[in-house]
Amino acid sequence: MRLLIVDDERPARAKLRHLLARHAGIEVEEAGDGIEALARIAAFRPDALLLDIEMPELSGIELAASLPEPAPLVVFVTAHERYAADAFDAEAIDYLLKPYDATRLARALERLNKRLALGSAPAPALPPATLEQLVVSERGVTRVVRVADIQWVETADNYVVVHTAGGSPLLRQTLAGLLKRLGPGFVRCHRRAAVQLAWIERIAALDGSGQRGDYEVILRGGARVPCSRQYRAALVERL
Repeated sequence: MRLLIVDDERPARAKLRHLLARHAGIEVEEAGDGIEALARIAAFRPDALLLDIEMPELSGIELAASLPEPAPLVVFVTAHERYAADAFDAEAIDYLLKPYDATRLARALERLNKRLALGSAPAPALPPATLEQLVVSERGVTRVVRVADIQWVETADNYVVVHTAGGSPLLRQTLAGLLKRLGPGFVRCHRRAAVQLAWIERIAALDGSGQRGDYEVILRGGARVPCSRQYRAALVERL
């Protein structure tokens, strides 16, 4: 089992390493914050994260929401009990409350092993109200994208293009999985695209009458997004 320890406090990482050394068959690497963790995940491909929650720049909850698919499993390791509900909404396997001991860590590892034996778990998904930003790593650049700035999203092979006024980074994710994270503010308008309701200015029929069922969604800022007949009624209802 490959584990990535993600914690901004070196003593906390050292304690985990020390306790994990007692268990055979575990390979361990470390990251000092959420941004570094994204780079290490791409290179190390861990089975699971031992993830702190309160970290600078990117919290553990936000990191869990930004994991690429297939996502590693998550065990939160934190000194703060108040995040437990958010952690399990994120489909965490376990929640270790500091200070934990060797026995409690061993139980968490047992849960991880059982889940891994069953196959990959679903990617963590957060309640929409708690997700304020995504972290996108692309070509050596890590970009923080505010959810409020996302105008629309579309599929591109194995990626999703996240369209904002400042650019269109790629996220290795399925459209359905990303929409689950982004919450009810985003609605599909096409099998390959979805828009954020707050950015919609109008919906226009391409032939002037709408008889053929071809439409496009015009967003504030000028972007035009295809809207197919099968999704138009649901989109209008949400508006």
